[in-house]
Amino acid sequence: MRTRRPRRCKDRPDPRPRWRCAVAEREKKSAGDAGRAGRDVERAPRGGEVDRPAEGYESLIEKRSGLAELLAPVGGFGVTLSNMFRPTVTEQYPREQAPTKPRYHGRHQLNRYPDGLEKCIGCELCAWACPADAIYVEGGDNTPDAQFSPGERYGRVYQINYLRCIFCGLCIEACPTRALTMTNEYELGGPTRAGMIWEKQDLLAPLRSGQLASPHPMAEGTTDTDYYRGEVTGVTEDQVAWVAEHRPDDPTLPANAAQGATVPDLGETRLAQAAITAAARRQGGAR
Repeated sequence: MRTRRPRRCKDRPDPRPRWRCAVAEREKKSAGDAGRAGRDVERAPRGGEVDRPAEGYESLIEKRSGLAELLAPVGGFGVTLSNMFRPTVTEQYPREQAPTKPRYHGRHQLNRYPDGLEKCIGCELCAWACPADAIYVEGGDNTPDAQFSPGERYGRVYQINYLRCIFCGLCIEACPTRALTMTNEYELGGPTRAGMIWEKQDLLAPLRSGQLASPHPMAEGTTDTDYYRGEVTGVTEDQVAWVAEHRPDDPTLPANAAQGATVPDLGETRLAQAAITAAARRQGGAR
């Protein structure tokens, strides 16, 4: 049986990448044009390349002396060397708790505006920015009878899974309204895994004196931009009247607060649970 060798197709594509072929053809054509014109072509520098320093250029970096130039590689270890000779201090945690730094990144908190409306608008940017997929958000629409935040949207569902959270702070940077910040609270452990998923009511900042619990209307004649700029500094009489009409037993009303009504726990639940858990650990047991 006779075996026939396969014929090579003349239209077979060049195995080189297309962009290399295009560059080669362009350079070949430029060289041909230059030869025909009888002059050399000066290649322009590519983007990001500096052909030569500008005239009159002076460096702003001061020249170091001989000794400074010699010690420059060791300069980066200054902090390390300074800590090597400090005495070692062992903190007796959890029996003794040392205060945290002011900018310590602990548990998250959903903040409120001065009149009590929530800052979260349910945009889900924090969930998109989270590299550990620890945040789950569902947005909802505000209505005239249920205005939880300025504008059209609010965070209807907000969850943070602290079994996944790495406390990187990227969610804080992504928040457009500064609704999400990080507190100094760090005792987040609990006896169950389900308890490590914090809900919206656990993350909301507690109501301060003079704030009204949401929902209630926005300050009359204002927009969400006015809230963001800080032009709303407190509760108005119209807001108090609306809450008194729709929720007369609301303990955040000034009339009820004067009678000694207690404000419900709208954000300190998890703090209390964390304190109980910490006390149980100090005693060597579980909650």
